[in-house]
Amino acid sequence: MRDSRTTFPAVPTKNSSLLPHCIDLLFIYLKLPLAKEEIIMSQTYTLDELQQIVHNCQGCQLCRTRTNTVFGEGNPHASLMFIGEGPGRDEDMQGRPFVGRAGQLLDKMIAAMGLQRQQVYIGNIVKCRPPNNRTPLPDEAAACINFIKWQIYLVQPKVIVLLGATAAHYLLDDPRGIMRLRGNWLNYQGIPVMPTYHPAFLLRQESAKRDAWQDLQQVMARLVPEAQK
Repeated sequence: MRDSRTTFPAVPTKNSSLLPHCIDLLFIYLKLPLAKEEIIMSQTYTLDELQQIVHNCQGCQLCRTRTNTVFGEGNPHASLMFIGEGPGRDEDMQGRPFVGRAGQLLDKMIAAMGLQRQQVYIGNIVKCRPPNNRTPLPDEAAACINFIKWQIYLVQPKVIVLLGATAAHYLLDDPRGIMRLRGNWLNYQGIPVMPTYHPAFLLRQESAKRDAWQDLQQVMARLVPEAQK
């Protein structure tokens, strides 16, 4: 079994009374390059502890309008990871990713792949709902992006599916639209990445479901040899 622990620089986040006062300092550290050899290895953290840091985060203006932070959920050792852009109204209320209508469609997409939701890991670029479900602003994404990068580092998925152009833009620094990106294998730090349509778009544009299914079939084909290694 893979170790789900990683390291952050020495910040006293273990002490909950000090945690809110350490957020600014922690963000300075989180903005360091995430190559392991470039990080000071001193204090060990888990996904649960990282979630607590997110829970107390005040790194951008979204903290003022959120009901709950939405960290992510699923198998901490998942081979497949889905990443969207940010929480919507239902996610903000429940503190869980993809639980509204788009989430119900994502569950069906996962089931069509022969998997269950609890077998994969699901996260977002930003952890707080943007007002009126607007696209996250660049400064909001910048304040939050390293959390999802750390989640990827901790989970170590074999394949990542990016749901929509916003996720691809901020994780891969790729400005192309989703219609140009989808269906093509990209790469994040050695991990194969498949961009496809966001489930919310598929609810509005049902004719695109065929293309999304083709993208997921490519993912399924890639996961089979990975599972055999």
